[in-house]
Amino acid sequence: MRLTAFTDYSLRVLIYLAAEPGRRATIGEIASSFGVKENHLTKVVHFLGKAGLLANVRGKGGGLDLAQAPEDIVVGTVVRLTEGEAMPAECFGEGGGDCRIVRSCKLRGVLREAVDAFYLVLDAYTLEDLVSNRKTLAPLLFVPPEIVKRARAARSLS
Repeated sequence: MRLTAFTDYSLRVLIYLAAEPGRRATIGEIASSFGVKENHLTKVVHFLGKAGLLANVRGKGGGLDLAQAPEDIVVGTVVRLTEGEAMPAECFGEGGGDCRIVRSCKLRGVLREAVDAFYLVLDAYTLEDLVSNRKTLAPLLFVPPEIVKRARAARSLS
């Protein structure tokens, strides 16, 4: 199963914020850290806020923060929220789609079992598990913007 870019970015935003607890961040900081466009993250941040995973603090000293403790955010829940209903094949759609053998096909059961196993693994992990290596993760994420710009400029020259 391949996750959408929306889910990927959602997980990245949550990881970024959980990597250094108590530190607020802006969309620009997160986008710069991962090398993605701010407008992509704006949609993600809005969604995560509406889902109750992010808190947006306005004004001086404001920014984004987790609305829940990292140990309370289950990875499987985030993926379900961002991906929606798992549809590994057409037959998972309403009425079985256009497949002629949907009533007697065993593939649908096999795929359902695979999706359930996928989520069983994701449900075993929390955001805290993903950032338990904070000491090595934080220096990779929290790079001053001028260093990121210089590194990108050097890459574009080569």
